[in-house]
Amino acid sequence: MDYKDTLLMPKTKFPMRGNLPNREPEMQAKWDEMDIYTKVQERTKGRPFFVLHDGPPYANGDLHMGHALNKVLKDMIVRHKSMTGYHAPYVPGWDTHGLPIEQALVNTGVKRQEHSTAEFRRMCEEYTYEQIDSQRTQFKRLGVRGDWENPYITLTPEYEARQIQVFGEMAKKGYIYKGLKPVYWSPSSESALAEAEIEYKDKRSPSIYVSFPIKDGRGVIAEDVHFLIWTTTPWTIPANLGITVHPEYNYIVVKAGEKKFLIAEDLLSFVANEVDWEDYTVEKVVKGAELDRIVAKHPLYDRDSLIMLGDHVTMDAGTGCVHTAPGHGEEDFYVSKEYGIDALCPVNGKGVMTEEAPGFAGLFYEDANKAVGEALEEANALEKLAFVTHSYPHDWRTKKPVIYRATAQWFASIESFREELLGAIKETQFTPSWGETRLHNMVRDRGDWCISRQRVWGVPIPVFYAENGESIITDETIAHVSQLFREHGSNIWFEREAKDLLPEGFTHEGSPNGEFTKETDIMDVWFDSGSSHQGVLEEREDLVYPADLYLEGSDQYRGWFNSSLTTSVAINGHAPYKGLLSHGFTLDGKGHKMSKSVGNVIVPAKVMNQFGAEILRLWVSSVDYTADVRVSDSNFKQVSEVYRKIRNTFRFIHGNTSDFNPNTDRIAFEDLRPVDQYVYVKLQELIKEVRAAYDRYEFAGVYHAVNNFCTGILSSFYLDIAKDVVYIENKEHPHRRAMQTVMYDTLLALVKLLTPILPHTADEMWAHLEHVEEESAQLTDMPEAEDLGEQAQALKERFATLMLIRDDVLKALEVARNEKGIGKSLEAKVTVYVPEQLQDVFKLDDVNYGQFFIVSKFVEGEATSASAEALQLDAVSVLVEEADGEKCDRCWTISETVGSDETHPEICARCADVVKNHYA
Repeated sequence: MDYKDTLLMPKTKFPMRGNLPNREPEMQAKWDEMDIYTKVQERTKGRPFFVLHDGPPYANGDLHMGHALNKVLKDMIVRHKSMTGYHAPYVPGWDTHGLPIEQALVNTGVKRQEHSTAEFRRMCEEYTYEQIDSQRTQFKRLGVRGDWENPYITLTPEYEARQIQVFGEMAKKGYIYKGLKPVYWSPSSESALAEAEIEYKDKRSPSIYVSFPIKDGRGVIAEDVHFLIWTTTPWTIPANLGITVHPEYNYIVVKAGEKKFLIAEDLLSFVANEVDWEDYTVEKVVKGAELDRIVAKHPLYDRDSLIMLGDHVTMDAGTGCVHTAPGHGEEDFYVSKEYGIDALCPVNGKGVMTEEAPGFAGLFYEDANKAVGEALEEANALEKLAFVTHSYPHDWRTKKPVIYRATAQWFASIESFREELLGAIKETQFTPSWGETRLHNMVRDRGDWCISRQRVWGVPIPVFYAENGESIITDETIAHVSQLFREHGSNIWFEREAKDLLPEGFTHEGSPNGEFTKETDIMDVWFDSGSSHQGVLEEREDLVYPADLYLEGSDQYRGWFNSSLTTSVAINGHAPYKGLLSHGFTLDGKGHKMSKSVGNVIVPAKVMNQFGAEILRLWVSSVDYTADVRVSDSNFKQVSEVYRKIRNTFRFIHGNTSDFNPNTDRIAFEDLRPVDQYVYVKLQELIKEVRAAYDRYEFAGVYHAVNNFCTGILSSFYLDIAKDVVYIENKEHPHRRAMQTVMYDTLLALVKLLTPILPHTADEMWAHLEHVEEESAQLTDMPEAEDLGEQAQALKERFATLMLIRDDVLKALEVARNEKGIGKSLEAKVTVYVPEQLQDVFKLDDVNYGQFFIVSKFVEGEATSASAEALQLDAVSVLVEEADGEKCDRCWTISETVGSDETHPEICARCADVVKNHYA
């Protein structure tokens, strides 16, 4: 008889190899066919809402690892919430306006000047939808579940209509105004920029010290003295209209060489070192306030430079005398305004000097630096020229330097409701907690929001102008434009004349002839996405406002988190979100920023083609995403090993429960053996721990808890000792059914617990389960941890000791193997000498210690009688010897009962009993 045929070996069609790159697309096609998103929503309808509002990625280019990190985090949260008592719809979105799409279109060969604005915008729209289709396919390949057929897109008519309403409400409350003031201006984009569109990079700039002779010292300072200023932007000298000093600081007249200079007293040694003064004397000290309205002479032009007082002057660097060009600096602008000085801005939108800068017209502003320096030197006003490398604002899209430039722009006043904004931040839950401080400080310190852009691909600013130049923003015009956009889209603004965009019969006292014009600027794209709480959450019936959670990269504290907060508080008095969660950036394996030019970019598509989306998702769950995250092939290889362990655990358990029907074969907890009860208790602990980690958005906690359970409790312990029962005993043996009960419940729990992270694998396993009703693991709820009371605690305490002793036995067996005393552990007889304080764990004869230690013979001895040959270990002493008897051909244990049955002399008595009674 071939005794192998009498063993109950695992039976499963669940494959050992995941073959994820090929199998996942098949699974995703099945999800599409069954419309899994709709089925999940139908199942959870009526539950409390949990809405994670998607921050729209920009619709241009392929996905990078930051996209993958972001979308997988969102997907895990939404999936978890839909399995824990919530109705959690997920509507993905796209940000679709702005310069990058205009530029991308031009890069394809489109000649902007050959097309009308409306035609060019239609081409931008077509290009945008191509990008959306491409990105949507890539997001779905990640296994992200959402309403992909009905996403929100910021260029759709209904969205734009809501955005116009947001603008109108803010204008109605007095938060929108047009004003001339310096704003960040990008010559490379030819547009104003918001603070959120600025990044800082090092830049090499000229550093010059310039002297301004005094024209009228007002009896305070003699006319032979020069004010000394310092600047790293020589090109702004033609725009100089004054010099600002601090009223509270002391200023001194210093004679150095043939000249006399006026500087701040506190900066004397610094300036002397910078300008190379070797011999100098201080001739006079005056308070800054005494210098008010002294008149200096511009070093290049026949023009006055007025001395003004300003609290923004610092003693950190420079001379304490601040070169003031109100057209090119925010503080310069405000202090000059107080003195009745209007801004002068001799630089056009392309960054080229105009005729208002005599001698430099036609020069690009950076090229003007050298020319201005040469002119100053010729005028004997250049006291020192050097070069410095410093942090300087750049356009985050073109990566080119920006300038401050005074232009007429539309602004949203932050100052008007700053305290409300700060109050809304206090009411928001932040993960990580430091996010609150970061957003608070940004809102506390930010200036008014420049919302106008000099581009064409975007939502028009819905403002009309009367003949007298007065701007027109009324409830009537806003409502009319919003409705026009809802019906026709915003392109109608560029297709019709102003009078055809106004309500029929509209009149205004500023236009006696009935003539009107319209604003040509578009809104900042942050106003677009920042209006999504109205354009999406309020607009759609399947969502609610405010959202429960916004989740984006940490750069969005100055971006989408900020703009959304501003618009929501402005019109409704509260934040658009109850919680904010942020993640870090993805870096290469060495911690460097990924760059195509450097060649260190890892793209999601390549990872999925090589490893599969499940490995990428499992990797996301394994990292501390709240900080910057390193990405490398070695990361994915390590995670692949964990995945393989999880998959093999699924497969082993499924194979060993193939003949188990939970409806008829289940053993009640109180009837389980202690070892089975212990593992069942550990399973409940796992369920509780994992669910708590999910609730805290700590996915690494889920990853490590499941990995440790699969490795430490199951693979190296329970599933190992189970083989001697589930393979060997007869099919209906209560010990076998007991272990199958625990294994089956463990498999179901693990599959459900991992569904948010590994949906492909979970559903693949689910399809092989025979006794489940749902067609997908995604249509189930998370397992609930059972409270097993005091019995559970007693089991844990007892088995904690037994597991320590087991570790010692395994060490002793390893030593014996290395010394050739035994081969496999089943060849061993183990005597464990237990100290008195641990003997209680062995008092109950309810554990098969031979199975527990996976040896053929177990003997308990007292520590005081330990053999000299015993190995003294951490908890106990262990003696390993060869077991007496013969090897059973069926169960492979060494037993003195082998040969005791005449019919089956090759096997032990236990196996003979099974064979005779069940395989006769």
